[in-house]
Amino acid sequence: MSNVADAVVVGGGPAGATCARALAQAGMDVLLLDRKPFPRDKVCAGWITPAVLAALDVDPGEYAREHILQPIHGFRTGMIGGPAVMNRYAEVVSYGIRRFEFDDFLLGRCGTTRLSLGEGLERLERVPNGWLINDRVRTPLLIGAGGHYCPVARHLGAEVGRSEQPVTAQEVEFILDPEQQARCAVAEDTPELYFTPDLKGYGWCFRKGEWLNIGLGREAGGNLGRDLSEFVAWLKTEGRIPADIPARFHGHAYLLHRRPAARARFSERVLLIGDAAGLAYAQSGEGIRPAVESALLAAETIIEIQGDYRPVRLRHYEERLRARLGNGRGLSLPVPYRWRRTLGQWILRNPALTRRLVLDRWFLHRHVPALRPA
Repeated sequence: MSNVADAVVVGGGPAGATCARALAQAGMDVLLLDRKPFPRDKVCAGWITPAVLAALDVDPGEYAREHILQPIHGFRTGMIGGPAVMNRYAEVVSYGIRRFEFDDFLLGRCGTTRLSLGEGLERLERVPNGWLINDRVRTPLLIGAGGHYCPVARHLGAEVGRSEQPVTAQEVEFILDPEQQARCAVAEDTPELYFTPDLKGYGWCFRKGEWLNIGLGREAGGNLGRDLSEFVAWLKTEGRIPADIPARFHGHAYLLHRRPAARARFSERVLLIGDAAGLAYAQSGEGIRPAVESALLAAETIIEIQGDYRPVRLRHYEERLRARLGNGRGLSLPVPYRWRRTLGQWILRNPALTRRLVLDRWFLHRHVPALRPA
């Protein structure tokens, strides 16, 4: 393997694979590192909108031939412990995926990108005109795509687990046996979303054929373990899920896109994309679409500036992000706490308001056209 690369991408998820592919298509020699071999399990609810597939230039029919791609035509929504409403759509508004498959698929279409899987970023040294990676690879440009705990983000000053206040989530995904399938009331094409009373988090049940994904995520300041336990117990009492689901849930964390940004996203000869940059949608916590779009915007900037990786030039990436993502606002409504529950119940009991505000705008971003690859 050559000891020089035009760019090194750290992280092989949707952001890293998308950026590497775009740069390789432009003729750059790209090396991608990931500390795990692929395919690998990834904690994620696992849904994407048609806009994601459009940005990735992926035909849903072709992808579905060999992978799980569960069409979604509706949502069952409500507040945990309360009644639920249904909203149906004539068209497919989202898809369920398994990240085990999806990320491996994206990594497999990176073209001429050189892959070094099972190798993390262990040593990083600043050298003239670039970086020395793991004492063996020199590059003029480093791209951090390693998720919330990305080591490149730490290099840029991210205080992971200290000053940052990420969303934390726990979830489980497992195969339903035939008996469990008969006792699972969750419809395959209708994910179920239930908000916490303070509207600072929500739980979900999402069925993808034989697979069922259950989880809950919330902003800082609450008790995730307690909320999850109460949520799962309520789902069982309501008969939405089988009583004998796995007991072990897996956790992950991510930062919401907000102004001002929680993390620096670029510096001299380095930039961050996806969850490493803290770009999850503030309203829903979705990270895949912002990850893919940030990767495309980063690649567009890198190709445009033609090797001039000074901050004044990389700033164009930040400007493109700001124009695309706008100002982030969290899950909670901007009203006094004593009114929040009442207002939330009123919205979530009204199918039309739930559809227009919660689903179309917060979760599906139907008002935002797909970002097409250049």
